Amino acid sequence: MKVIVLGNNHAGTAAVTHILKENPGTKVVSYDRNDNISFLACGIALWVSNTIKKPDGLFYSSPEKLAALGAEVHMRHEVLSIDFKAKEVNIKNLETGDTFTDSYDKLVMATGSWPIKPPIPGIDNDGIKFSKLFQHAENIIETIKSDRVKNITVVGAGYIGIELVEAFYKHGKNVTLVEAQDRILCNYFDNEFTEKPTKSLEDKGIAVKTQEKVMEFIGENGHVTKVVTDKGVYPADMVIMSVGFKPVTDFAKGHLEMLPNGAIKVDEYMYTSDPDVLAIGDCASIYSNAINDTAYIALATNAVRMGILAGKNIINKSIKHPGTQGSNAISIFEYKMASTGLSETAAKARGLNVKTNTVTDTNRPEFMPTYDDVQIKVVYDSETRRLLGAQILSTGDYTQCIHTLSLAIQQQLTVDQFALTDFFFLPHFNKPVSYLTSVALDAK
Repeated sequence: MKVIVLGNNHAGTAAVTHILKENPGTKVVSYDRNDNISFLACGIALWVSNTIKKPDGLFYSSPEKLAALGAEVHMRHEVLSIDFKAKEVNIKNLETGDTFTDSYDKLVMATGSWPIKPPIPGIDNDGIKFSKLFQHAENIIETIKSDRVKNITVVGAGYIGIELVEAFYKHGKNVTLVEAQDRILCNYFDNEFTEKPTKSLEDKGIAVKTQEKVMEFIGENGHVTKVVTDKGVYPADMVIMSVGFKPVTDFAKGHLEMLPNGAIKVDEYMYTSDPDVLAIGDCASIYSNAINDTAYIALATNAVRMGILAGKNIINKSIKHPGTQGSNAISIFEYKMASTGLSETAAKARGLNVKTNTVTDTNRPEFMPTYDDVQIKVVYDSETRRLLGAQILSTGDYTQCIHTLSLAIQQQLTVDQFALTDFFFLPHFNKPVSYLTSVALDAK
């Protein structure tokens, strides 16, 4: 059997690896338009801020490693079109300009996503950048070395935007953060969890401009100089656009079933509406255990798991995807934050009838020499009391605890069942009734 894998970042790399591990002898051919694979874009801000000095550790595989497993790897090759009926892919070699057709028995689409580029006047000015690829990171790092770049505006207060704001601050730049919503990180956390990090940003001189929509980018001699919103004008020698991502799936429209945003619908085995085509990673949908429905949740963790499943199910549908909770975390200066499932804001936006409970407790008894305050919140269905989401915030790092709540949501535990879960106690580490337990015990 011959398998073609389109795209070779997190999902594609995992798919190629596990197809060959699970099915020795399978012919696997992969194509990617980039010249590198497996780049951890979540580490871009670490590199930009000089927290890490070299990007080498942000790559966990390479074309050579995949070739050593037996894959035929083609970098700098772009998909032009797919004939799903003939099972053929039309490819362009970006180095030579030659085009050719390759055929498959099974096709794995791991084409990923691309930063959204809004139709804002002036967005094509030099100095307006995106952050996803290794090359993007290189360009950003080279640009901020210039003494001319003093003012940087970041558009979009999601994870990528916030992390880069901190990175630019560490370089002594004047940073403005513009967000159209009413607060930062609004897709992941509720207001009581975003207030403290927002104040931390502002206390450091970062201008946080929420509820402002970018209307225009003004440039001089083709280079951006100002960002114009519906409420103000801000100087900008460089702009980072970080307003979201769109699945790269245009060549599958009209053949594969998709979500409204263009993500390819897949079943629990990663198969699409075409029985010989699988889709994984940021180009595909995924089942959310929090909402009991298909959703678009673009995370590297989801992409890797989907790639593994593609490898295990490429010949026979044998292992189902357990679903996801969309667990995530971020570090913003002194604050460490994590969330899983639905926030209260997201649940109510979906019309769900939910209750919540929030507690602030210490991680271990106050009689110990040191301890940290931990703020934690659970979101649960008001009728069934099933856990739907959780958030945690502290200046200490307790983000790993979100894994426990993620599993509870996956297993559809009620808040009452979770409250009685067996957790160990030792004063060195926690309390007889830990913050994890107390937030559930106190839920009304």
